[in-house]
Amino acid sequence: MLTLDRVQVYIGIGSVDMRKSIDGLSLLVSQQWSLDLFTGHMFAFTNRRRTVVKVLYWDSNGFALWQKRLDKDRFKWPESREEVMRIGHREFRWLLEGLDIRVHQGHAELHYSAVA
Repeated sequence: MLTLDRVQVYIGIGSVDMRKSIDGLSLLVSQQWSLDLFTGHMFAFTNRRRTVVKVLYWDSNGFALWQKRLDKDRFKWPESREEVMRIGHREFRWLLEGLDIRVHQGHAELHYSAVA
């Protein structure tokens, strides 16, 4: 099941051939992006037309692959000089809802280790 709470999402900035499945996408993450597939983080990809998103992640005992295809409109996929961009779960939800994450920005998360 796709749960977004407390995970990082790595999104590929360019387009990916959507015929790729778990094996092809996992090779892209580990070899081209040099990222660890087994962290529980999610790795998102889109096609050239920005109408399909695939999400790959390790789910305790195997890989899971999730896909969303839009019937109308396009995802507002960010652009960057980097090959891969790390975003939070909130931003990824916004992206799936059609918001431009370059424009919308929520409050920063705070992490404390003690109460003052």
